[in-house]
Amino acid sequence: MAETMTNKRLEYTGKIQPQPGEKDVSGRLLYPYLPNEELIEAVNLAIQLQRPLLLKGEPGCGKTRLAYAVAFELGLAFEAWYIKSTTKAQDGLYTYDNLGRLRDAQLLSSGRLIKEEDIPRISDPVTYVSWGAIGRAFRNEYPTVLLIDEIDKADIDFPNDLLLELDESRFLVAETGEVVIAKHKPIVLITSNDEKDLPDAFLRRCLFHYVEFPSDRRLVEIIQQFFPSTSPNLVNAAVDRFLQLREEMRKDKGNMGKKVSTSELIDWFNILRSHPEDEILEKLAGKLPYPGVLLKSWDDHRRYLARMGAREN
Repeated sequence: MAETMTNKRLEYTGKIQPQPGEKDVSGRLLYPYLPNEELIEAVNLAIQLQRPLLLKGEPGCGKTRLAYAVAFELGLAFEAWYIKSTTKAQDGLYTYDNLGRLRDAQLLSSGRLIKEEDIPRISDPVTYVSWGAIGRAFRNEYPTVLLIDEIDKADIDFPNDLLLELDESRFLVAETGEVVIAKHKPIVLITSNDEKDLPDAFLRRCLFHYVEFPSDRRLVEIIQQFFPSTSPNLVNAAVDRFLQLREEMRKDKGNMGKKVSTSELIDWFNILRSHPEDEILEKLAGKLPYPGVLLKSWDDHRRYLARMGAREN
């Protein structure tokens, strides 16, 4: 199996979708993903050139889900590293339990609570290594899709601390002296919400793609993929109402503020379809039903209420 996966040419098409309710080997529920041709091309360039693909776009536009979709279609292993403000580059490689090793060494030297069969294990420094997402991807026997999610949340120096690992697909475990070299260079997808600028040295090593907001037609297709048994009339009416709200938010905020996203549309439609169609179609023609699913700040609610008040007057 390993030889077959290594030798075959990997190419992402965006055409192979999970069945409703299908889960991956970890039990995670899988969802359809409909990329446009430009995004498909960007993924395949990253695969061919073995370069990380940096994805930017509005929050909720599907940057993270792309990594799951690529792994599903290509039948590859998947590793995800979700970045926080406190995340350090080292966390993605490995962590070493120095305290655990010191405790066991003290127990061993004192002859307490240590079985003879445990001595080889606690004498080996590798015992105290826990691999991070990059470490697991490098050590995997099969090709892996590696997601580094929201890299701009971390410290400004964080991306530069990964240059060697992403460039040369290797790193040193200082405590053991082992050099970990990737058995298969992973397909690396990195997402950013543009909260801060990324260093030039890091950007030079990446391919880049901006994930555009889907077209009107593509939004309809996305909803139909997620909810295949739903009436086309309801899908079209909900997408039209959603796009009307999005355009109103664009006029209010320009291009700077947050607008309703694809992920919020999916959540909103999931609520709408749980009610009788006639009832929801009537609501969609009037006030926005269930606005709390779409409007996530008081300013957005205030602007919406002001628009509704102006219409009624």
